[in-house]
Formats: sequence, structure tokens, C-alpha cells
Amino acid sequence: MQLKYQIGILAILGIFNVHFLAAQQEENNSIGVEGYKKRVLENTEIDFLSSYYSQEGNNAAVSGGTGTEELTDFTPTIVVSIPLNADDVLTIDAGISAYTSASSSNIDPFDGSGQADPFMASSGASSGDTWANINGTYSHSSNDRNTIWTANASLASEYDYFSVGFGGSFTKLFNEKNTELTLHTKIYLDTWKPIYPIELRAFGENGVGLNDALFQRNSITGNPNYSPQFNEFTDKGRNSYALGLNFSQILSERLQGSLAVDVVSQNGLLSTPFQRIYFADVADSFIQDFQLADAIEQLPDTRFKVAVGGRLNYYLNETFVLRGYYRFYNDDWGIQSHTASLEMPIKLGSKFTLYPSYRYYTQTAANYFAGYEMHQSEEQFFTSDYDLSEFNANQFGFGVNYTDIFTKFNIWSLHLKSIDLRYLYYERNSGLNSGLVSLGVNFVIP
Repeated sequence: MQLKYQIGILAILGIFNVHFLAAQQEENNSIGVEGYKKRVLENTEIDFLSSYYSQEGNNAAVSGGTGTEELTDFTPTIVVSIPLNADDVLTIDAGISAYTSASSSNIDPFDGSGQADPFMASSGASSGDTWANINGTYSHSSNDRNTIWTANASLASEYDYFSVGFGGSFTKLFNEKNTELTLHTKIYLDTWKPIYPIELRAFGENGVGLNDALFQRNSITGNPNYSPQFNEFTDKGRNSYALGLNFSQILSERLQGSLAVDVVSQNGLLSTPFQRIYFADVADSFIQDFQLADAIEQLPDTRFKVAVGGRLNYYLNETFVLRGYYRFYNDDWGIQSHTASLEMPIKLGSKFTLYPSYRYYTQTAANYFAGYEMHQSEEQFFTSDYDLSEFNANQFGFGVNYTDIFTKFNIWSLHLKSIDLRYLYYERNSGLNSGLVSLGVNFVIP
């Protein structure tokens, strides 16, 4: 699910960020000549966001780097921004993610009516689930609108984990608001409910026995002396601590630039318990057409990440704007990556804007990655998750935004402010490809 969340949920929340930051930029004026202080946000705003995501590939981590990665997901989200007074805004967003996953269905490939096969989805209970989250952010702006601080908290839950998050930010504007500096932090405290591949679940802390029901119903082919390398995880928590610094500067009438530095430290259970490993030096054991796990993913219990990036926005004319972005990433698992993207908003009159975009991404493999049946059993750490492999990826996007300048269109007491529709197509050189359609509709309550 990692790739899906990166491309899907963050993408639709990005639509909200565009609306909210634009509203702040419009309304962040200092006290007027007659002593009237304009509100940071004049009226309550509601964003209805949704996305539909689908992907396919043949390197599922659940089945050791081979097998179907087919996945679909629908994510509706609602975001409400409420002005508490002239200076303070409360934002609440809540969403769910309902997905079906062919790969995760193979956590237990034997619970369906058909023959177990890594390239086929099982019809059992693990074939789909729902992820839910809620976030709250409180923002306060000073009288001169040169100082902004925020505090936020979040909750998220899925079938195998629960997450609590909290954080905040401090922003200072200088040089007649031409220079902006922001320091932000976020902490996530996660608790896992480890779910293991079905054939390993009877191998508990004592390391004895097999799943009697499974092995009584089915005979083992290939190597009949099936003896996996397995112990349950004792650490079921995962903590993530993020700290970032953003610097933005208006360089000229047409050019704006920004720099960002982010560091993340993680500790705890960073392995995914249901992702299988197959060793090159262990004979293969099968039930039906499904290969039984030799082990599960084992990764270090700490990870440190650093990312440095920058943006340049250039205003060509009333019709065209160029938005460029670059980011370098490095972590102590051995991954280095480069991201470069270009977007060119095209303004068609006062109401419509088109958003063609392109993004290129490349990364090296983690020290602990190897593909299907390429690990050795004496290794300490191992993963066959292709999100941690070496790969290149291209993403092509197109969007259209409609802005109702005078909010003339109404639904009950809701006045339409804007509609944002986007499509992203993503492909890796490993064979994975995905598509995302996202829709955001922004209303104002007068």
C-alpha cells in the first residue's frame, strides 16, 4: 500500500492545500488604513475530495517479489476550514480509503474457492479493507500577518495498525512578505497488530508446530520437509519523528523560489510482517500452486532519512506559468533518490486553468533488497519489496481547474468556489504502472 498512499492520498490532499494556501494568501492582509483588520479566512470553507486509484504489476512483496500487485482504491475525504475569529482558523479533515488488493489477499491464498496461485487474487477476507483517518489543525496569525503558528493532531486506523500523530509549525514573514521562513515538526506513534502469512501462524514464540488445519487438508509438494525460519516480532510499535525547514523568497516580479530540508527518524517495527521471503539456498515447498514462505521480511529497527529540495516558479505571462521542482533524498538503508518535475499551468480566461505536468524519479536499491529467491538464509536482514529496489519511474499528469470568481453557483447554502479534476499516470521500469483520478470541489458558506 505504500506506493498507493504516496500517489493517491497525498495527491488529493494536495488539492486541498492549493485551495487553503491560496485562500490564506488572498486574505493575509495587515490592518488597513482605517484600522479594519481583514480576517485570515472570511467564511467557512468545505472541500469534498475523492480519488480512484488502480495499479498492476508482477512483483508483489506479499509473495516474495513475484505475483500480482493488482490493487484498486477509492478515497473520499471532507475538509472543513472554520474561521474562529479574525486571526484563528480551525481545519478538520476526515477520510476513508476502501481498497481491494490482489497481493494482500494472498496473505492467506488458501481461503478462496479456487486454486492458490501468486498471480491470482484470493477471494478471502484479506482481499480488501478500509483505512480511516481524521486530522485537526489550529492556525493563529498575528495582527500584522507576519507570524503564523499551527498545532495539529491526527488519528488513523487500519486492520493491522493504529496511529496517533501530533505536531505544529511556526512561520515568519520578512521583507514586506517577500521572504518566508517556516519550521515544522510531526510525530507519529504507531502500533502494529502483526499479521503473518497463513502457513507461519502456528510458529509462535516457541517455534513449534504447523498450521494443522492447513496442512491436514493439503499435501506439500516440492520439498516435503518444510521448515521455515520464523519468529514472531516482539516489538509492535513504530515511532516516526519529522523536522523540516522551508525558506521561500520572491526573487523578482516574475520569479519565486523556495528551499526545503526535511529529516525523519524512525524506530521500532519497520518490517512488514506479512511480506514473504524465499531463499536461494532452501528447496521450494508448495501447496497447490503457491510457494510457502521460507521467512518473512526482516529490516533494521531504525531508519534515518534526509531530503533536500527546491522549487522555482516563473511567471511567463497572463497565460503561462512554469513550476519546477527538484529533490534529493538519502537514508541509512542505502537508498538515494532524485526527483524532478515540471508543471505548466495554462490560464484560459478568468475561470479555467489547465495543469499539464511531468515527474521523473530514480532511486538506488536498499542494502537489504533482493528479488525473488535471491536472498541467502544466513543473511541478517532481507526484503523483496520492490518499493525498496532500484528503479526509474515516470509520471504524466493533466488537470483542469474551474474557479467561480463570484461564487454564483449554489447548492443549498453552499456557494461553489472551485472544482479541480486531475489524472496521473505512473510507470516504473520494473513493470508496475498505476492511474489516479482525483476530484476536489471547494465550497464557501457565507
